Amino acid sequence: MTRTGMEAALNDLLFNRDITLDEAADRHFAPDYRQRADGAWATRSEFLDHIGHLRGMVSDGHVDVHEELYDGDKYADRHTCHITKNDGSTVAMEVYVFATLTPEGRFRRIEETTLMLQGSDADRDLGSAR
Repeated sequence: MTRTGMEAALNDLLFNRDITLDEAADRHFAPDYRQRADGAWATRSEFLDHIGHLRGMVSDGHVDVHEELYDGDKYADRHTCHITKNDGSTVAMEVYVFATLTPEGRFRRIEETTLMLQGSDADRDLGSAR
């Protein structure tokens, strides 16, 4: 079984323009995927709307994983997402993730909270903007 992780998922979703958003989502997220970001729940469709919105804003970036833990179907990590937007401005967000994986290793559910380290006040909702 190949398990996904946040670095691989975010790289494909946000920074890998060689694959479509649907291909990236199918690679890393179950069809019944749900996410709670900073207290707000989203369905897979709502999550993909969010990522599509971000793809239109983001020109480059990378993910630094600080800690990552797999325990059966449970996953947790703490990472920082560094983003360069199309206007040249930069955003850095530290993210704390708790997740459940499917038997084949894709994310079924993620609950996360974000802490903005760098960026403007307008970027504070980047983790859930649509």
